[in-house]
Amino acid sequence: MKMHRINFSLNGEKVALDVEPSDVLLDVLRGRLGIKSPKVGCDRGDCGTCTVLLNGKTIRSCLALAVEADGTEIVTLEGAGSRKWTQKLQKKFHEKNSFQCGFCAPGVILSATELLEKNAKPTTHDIKEAIAGNLCRCTGYEPIVAAIEETAKGK
Repeated sequence: MKMHRINFSLNGEKVALDVEPSDVLLDVLRGRLGIKSPKVGCDRGDCGTCTVLLNGKTIRSCLALAVEADGTEIVTLEGAGSRKWTQKLQKKFHEKNSFQCGFCAPGVILSATELLEKNAKPTTHDIKEAIAGNLCRCTGYEPIVAAIEETAKGK
């Protein structure tokens, strides 16, 4: 199979590598680049554990081909700490004990980061919509929503 050279920014660093046309972005991030926050969950885009920011918008990296990343900016939880909201969210999630197993945490935090970057004063409905693509089997979502609400309010 013919390899394709792709160039993109990953967590602020320039990356250039050869990929096959069928390589999935999640597999390249985890297997070839050592990025572990996007998780392999459902492999169908349903669970949100593979969420990354692509040009500032959340995507399911299990559904994206690596060749689609050419010329883009990808941010994973490993590189999101410099974003305005991410560290505040992480601190509040910790304070509120919002996660138990933590498997969904990177995707939820990136989804909440995207929301707050677009809308610093979201309603509860806005928050629930923003994280709707992230499945959590441990919490019942109440502490997750509360942490995002408190972060937005600056509490």
